[in-house]
This record gives sequence, C-alpha cells and structure tokens, in this order.
Amino acid sequence: MSDGTAPQAAPPLLSLSGLAERPWYRALRAILRVYVRNRPAVVGAVILIGFGIVAALAPLLAPADPLQTEQTREAVFNSPSWDHLAGTDRLGRDVLSRAIFGTRIAWQIVIVAIGIAVGLGVPLGLLAGYVGGKLDELVIMRVVDAVMAMPGLILILAVVGATGPSLTNTMIIIGVVWAPGYARLTRGIVLSIKQEVYIDAARAIGAPPARIMRRHMLPNVIAPVMVLASLSAAGIILTEAGLSFIGAGVQPPTPAWGGMVAEGYRTMLTRGAWPLVAPALGIILLVMSFNFVGDGMRDAMDPRLRNVR
Repeated sequence: MSDGTAPQAAPPLLSLSGLAERPWYRALRAILRVYVRNRPAVVGAVILIGFGIVAALAPLLAPADPLQTEQTREAVFNSPSWDHLAGTDRLGRDVLSRAIFGTRIAWQIVIVAIGIAVGLGVPLGLLAGYVGGKLDELVIMRVVDAVMAMPGLILILAVVGATGPSLTNTMIIIGVVWAPGYARLTRGIVLSIKQEVYIDAARAIGAPPARIMRRHMLPNVIAPVMVLASLSAAGIILTEAGLSFIGAGVQPPTPAWGGMVAEGYRTMLTRGAWPLVAPALGIILLVMSFNFVGDGMRDAMDPRLRNVR
C-alpha cells in the first residue's frame, strides 16, 4: 500500500552547481573570459588552429611531393614563381611543400615531447609532494635538480650523440629534459594544498593515497600544467630547430624546418635566400603564437584577473 508520498526523482548525475565547483571548469571559464579581451592570445590561438589544419591536411595542401628531386640546371634554386610559390632548393624540391610537411613534423615533436614531459613530471611531482620525506628530498627531487642543473641543450646533444640523431630520439630526449619543470610545478601545487580541509577529510574517511592524488590533487594541477605546456611548446620548437640546424635533430630528407633553414643558410650568399624564407617564417609564427596563447592562459590563471569583468 502506498504511504501517500510522491516518489522522488533521481538526482542528476552532475548538477550545474557541482560542475561550477570543479577546478578544471573554473580554469576553462577564466581562460575564455580573459581571452575575450586579450587580442594577442586570440590571434595566437587562431594561428595555432591554422597551423594544426595545415599539418592535418598536409598531403592535400602541398602542391608537390616534398621528397621529389629534380637535379637539373633549370630546376634548382628557382626563385618564387607560379609553379613554385616559395621557390626550389638545391635538389630541385618544392620549398613550400617541404615547409607544409615541416608543419606536421613540428606539431608531432611538440605533442610527443610535451606528452612525455607531462607523463613523467606530473606523477613524480604528485608523489614527491604528497608522500614527502626521504622519497621527496633524497630521491625524486634530487634527480630533478640534477637534470635541471645541466644546460638543457648540452644534455640533449650528449644524449643524441650517444644514441644517434633521429626524429624519435629528438622527441624523447626533449620530453625527458622538459619533465623536471613539470615535476617541480606539480610538487609545489601539491604542497600548497596538502593540508587543506578537503584533503584531511578524504584521509579521515579512509581514501587511499592514490585516490586522493587522482581525485583531489590532480584537478588542481591541470590548469597550471596547461599554461606551462603552452609556454614550453615555443622552447621545444626552437630547440628542435636548433638541433636540426646543426645536424643533430631530424635528419634529411625529412622536411624539418631547422634543417631547411640550414640548407638555405649555406647557399644564401651565392644562390639566394629563398629556400629558408618559408621555414623561417613558420618557426617565427608558431613560436610567437604559442607565446601569445601561453601569456593569455597565464593571465587567466592570475587570481587578480579572475573577477575582472
């Protein structure tokens, strides 16, 4: 027999008020609010989206095969024309096609290197900050300090010299060298929230450390890590370009921007600077765009700007 009370509806899986309290949601809302009035960040984001589209559609956008050579007097070192909008290089290859495919290489290096850096640095930072003690002071952070004490480029050159230059080795070693920065950032955030009431409450109800780190600490780390990733992407591009320029990065005939600039530089005074213009512009625009986006995200994370309308 019914007791006369109406059945209650099941609670929603995620209420709007609960969503608004999530750290990643607040960070995203702050980023969007700041981006509306930060014109350089908007321009940088648009350029990044454009480079992403070019990288994804490189086979469709490239007017020629980037590896096809034509070593005849008429085909090499041509200045820009309707047939070759950015000219040709010393092997008769279309520079614009190689620059377009170089966009794909640049994005691949950035994504993989940052993925490795985040995958190594964030878990180590979480573990060091939460566990503390000897594991933090004598093991994890001493290794981090040792890596950060070495000049990054020299360390990369030493490892590349031992393992051999290649695209894979370049991505891995750059990611490993960048990982300590993410570890130190994560550790600092964890130490700042380690004694918060909600962390103590989670411990009191018997939540295991892995769950506390994953459910309560990691969401607070995501937004600062996003800012660091957007800022470090520019440094990763410049590092890879420098390695390829001196022959220690991506190896020919793979169309990497740094290698293309090196080829153009060697013949700039005798045959013209056209072979290096397109890849150099690509490096400049992509680096500036990542810096603009990173500055915008950093402003969005500034507590002094969050409540500004």
